[in-house]
Amino acid sequence: MAGSGVGKTGGGSLFTVVSATTLVATEAFATAIAAGWALAGLMHLGDIGEYALMGLFSIAALYITVKYFRRAYQVEMSLD
Repeated sequence: MAGSGVGKTGGGSLFTVVSATTLVATEAFATAIAAGWALAGLMHLGDIGEYALMGLFSIAALYITVKYFRRAYQVEMSLD
């Protein structure tokens, strides 16, 4: 079905944007969880500190993911 226009909206493919965003989100959240765990372990913060850092870093990962999606969508839709 190459070239049939299936999944095309505007100038690009929404499927491409969603797929790339899923990859970026997975990496960002995995890094956030690992960073929270590692820093809490280094600073001996205990379980509560560990979960707090994981949550804080996950909020940052969510922000990065949303920002990435918006920019990727904008670029993909501008393609001719």
